[in-house]
Amino acid sequence: MNHIQTRSTGDCALLRRYEYDDGWTVAADLDVDDEAVTVDTVGETAIVVVEGPDGSVESEFELPGTAADVAVNNGVLTVEGDR
Repeated sequence: MNHIQTRSTGDCALLRRYEYDDGWTVAADLDVDDEAVTVDTVGETAIVVVEGPDGSVESEFELPGTAADVAVNNGVLTVEGDR
């Protein structure tokens, strides 16, 4: 595994990107309830909407490829793709 990139998004979520021989994973700790998160992927872009007490916050980030799987578990978003 190669840890490629760590960066903050505009809403302070920390993104980590991991590269593997057969795929990749992008992870973000959103620190919210899973039910408050909606994720959509369009091509190589992930669009994340988090519903909060003050309304919704939308963020988007580029992916290293097309997503094969998206999950939110315990407030952590993971997007995975194949090579």
